[in-house]
Amino acid sequence: MTTTTNRVAHVAPTGMLTTIEATTPFVEQSPRLRLSGGRWKCDNIRMNPEDLAGRLRGVLRTRTGGVAVALSGGIDSTVVAKAAFLELGDQAVAVTADSPSVPRAELTGAKEIAALIGIRHEVIATSEFANADYLRNGGDRCYHCKSELYDRVLEILPRLGVMTVCSGANLDDLGDYRPGLTAAAERNVFHPLQEAGFTKADVRAVAKWWNLPTWDKPASPCLSSRLAPGVAVTPERTAMIEHAETFLRSLGLNNGRVRLHEGELARIEVPLAEVARLAAPGVRETLSRTFHELGFRFVTLDLEGFRSGSLNDLVPLEMRTRHAPERRTTS
Repeated sequence: MTTTTNRVAHVAPTGMLTTIEATTPFVEQSPRLRLSGGRWKCDNIRMNPEDLAGRLRGVLRTRTGGVAVALSGGIDSTVVAKAAFLELGDQAVAVTADSPSVPRAELTGAKEIAALIGIRHEVIATSEFANADYLRNGGDRCYHCKSELYDRVLEILPRLGVMTVCSGANLDDLGDYRPGLTAAAERNVFHPLQEAGFTKADVRAVAKWWNLPTWDKPASPCLSSRLAPGVAVTPERTAMIEHAETFLRSLGLNNGRVRLHEGELARIEVPLAEVARLAAPGVRETLSRTFHELGFRFVTLDLEGFRSGSLNDLVPLEMRTRHAPERRTTS
């Protein structure tokens, strides 16, 4: 295996082509980029899952001082935690945040997956709800949330006996609006998946090869991400959203979102194939009644279907520009 410097092009939310430079171990060649929908995306080279897993383990093998993996329970951080445990053993620990923005089911899932992997696991309370900038939800909420998380993990590194904080960010995240990556860069958080050249598809392939039960789990961002920019974050609103999405799952809709807009308006996003089912008279009436009982004043169904990160379209350009990564070096 050789180490090369990989220059990854990235179109920031402003439309400006930028370059992110990373020293990455590549087995054959660096990822191939393509322009899709106005964004650069990485088409990774074809490798079997065993080789991909070996590449990720090789990246983590260099962290001889041990790592603390920010484990949300999502598939990205789960794969990082698994690789870290395989390579570093007791020198790897998973840390999961707990706050009103974390669904109870996700917290339970994180505990279960950590136990399955065998990695040390700590749950820490984070205090982003005490930060007025976070509650204001001006479009950079994720920056304040990740700042709180990483600061808390950095504080306990001496007690944990490790030296590096790791995230689950992959290459595909570079093509989206991710203020949390700014917070990570300010704190020298290490991104093993990006360092290993992993796309989301690579993550799922390795997770399936490792027989992780969540290999095909849909993405599940924090509950606060469902609030439209400008709508203040409150524990009451995140609870409303959690209960509403739990109701959707009871209908068999595991990949849906309840977006909350001004005026306590719920905008429901589900896969296009499911829109007609939710609009059917019997289901629609039950859905509307349930959501009103939860505290929503208006209940709407988005005819465009589920779109990951659809609320990013409402983030002001000034905010998108502020958190556009022009150049980032991982080491």
